[in-house]
Amino acid sequence: MNSETKEAYIMKANKLQTYADKLFKDKGFREKFDQEYKNLIVSEKIAQLRHKAHLTQDQLARKIHTTKSAISRYESNNYKGYSVFLLQKIASACGADVRISFVPKK
Repeated sequence: MNSETKEAYIMKANKLQTYADKLFKDKGFREKFDQEYKNLIVSEKIAQLRHKAHLTQDQLARKIHTTKSAISRYESNNYKGYSVFLLQKIASACGADVRISFVPKK
């Protein structure tokens, strides 16, 4: 990579960082981002737990008396209807427990 290419890359990276910084200054954007990130974490944890238990979506669905498409929805960051009861059923079917923590906001 020559020096011009490196300089162009750095300028591009700085523009992206500046744009992201600008977005996060907006309280509404930041709150929406945080909520979406939390949904992503829950959906990823469900998928990881299922994989660790060596279960397919269909097998997990049968264990908790639902459908494969429902499991697919739960593992999607677009799903917003998680309940403690649902998470307990999934955890139990995968040989795990649910642990919930409340932490102070930064």
